Amino acid sequence: MNNRQKFEEKLIGPIERFDQRNDMFRRARHDPEWVRRTLPFRERKPNRDRAGFGQEDFALIEAAWHVEHEFAKGNRGSGLRGLYAWESPDPDTLPQSALELTSPIDATRMVKRAARFFGASLVGVCALDRRWLYSHVSNDLTGEHLSLEVSEDYGYAVAMALEMNYDYMQTAPTGGSAAATGLGYSKMAFVASLLAQFIRGLGYRALPSGNDTALSIPIAVEAGLGELGRNGLLITEPFGPRVRICKVLTDLPLVPDEPHFFGVTEFCKTCMKCATDCPSQAITYDGRTTKAPTLSNNRGVLKWPTNPEQCYKYWIANRLDCASCIRVCPFNQPQGWQHDMARAAIKNLPQLNPIILRVGNLLRYGEQRDPATIWEDRHA
Repeated sequence: MNNRQKFEEKLIGPIERFDQRNDMFRRARHDPEWVRRTLPFRERKPNRDRAGFGQEDFALIEAAWHVEHEFAKGNRGSGLRGLYAWESPDPDTLPQSALELTSPIDATRMVKRAARFFGASLVGVCALDRRWLYSHVSNDLTGEHLSLEVSEDYGYAVAMALEMNYDYMQTAPTGGSAAATGLGYSKMAFVASLLAQFIRGLGYRALPSGNDTALSIPIAVEAGLGELGRNGLLITEPFGPRVRICKVLTDLPLVPDEPHFFGVTEFCKTCMKCATDCPSQAITYDGRTTKAPTLSNNRGVLKWPTNPEQCYKYWIANRLDCASCIRVCPFNQPQGWQHDMARAAIKNLPQLNPIILRVGNLLRYGEQRDPATIWEDRHA
């Protein structure tokens, strides 16, 4: 069975386009019950008595999110504007005709090179499966809830993963990891916007997207960036789940990549670290299913469904986002010969997975780093 068949066998169905309004973060802004519950999270204030929650930490978080919040608004709005606008802000700079490209292979190489130049850590291409498009988009800034239509001309998606800072993510669930997350979102808007504008400059159409317009993880998996883990996140081979994802939808003819499998599913069956270390116990210990246990899950794909409601309750209590499941994931390790050997063993010798887990536990991988260390000179 090839990798494409392995991917498609998980799409058991029926798979319906997901309404963005049912995303947990959107529900927290429009569902009266969750709006009420979320008030403490929105009114968060620095607390000098909690390491990682000081004024300097909150200043870093707000600065890291600045590009996303002020120039993209993909998380608060519906995308489709600012850096995520579907059209060029200055059409006069665009060519009158499309560049004559030798072949889709050359076009793909060109687009991938540009994506890496702009800052993508990983980049892949897939044919756009329209089941991953949202059925409706929800704009928290205007209150609009509109059906989403994307022209059939947009046949491809360029998926990009951006690495988040390892040291800062190891302080989760405190200010350091929250800042690393915010910076990831700002970089998403920056990179997706630049790549879309590059493709437009070639004479083709391009729609930049963060968490808007379409589900990012299935597109990234189909484009070969990684696999879906027990924690409900994309697991990449070099960075584990320590990435943020953006994408560009385009009518530029490209060559799709094959899905990439490197042992994540088998390892996640054994591991359970994200489940045992999840403060809210929102990650299942059970097997994979196609069912949707909550309104904020989509159904039809064989996976480990998380409980977004439980997860978000902890965010409210913590007054910050969490990311503990990223910190403890054994795939979340810096690149180096010993970790590269472990990745190779997971990929090729799954019978060694229990041993790899025991060694990782003995070496105390995934333990929380002192949040104060992000302000030490060695991180300057």
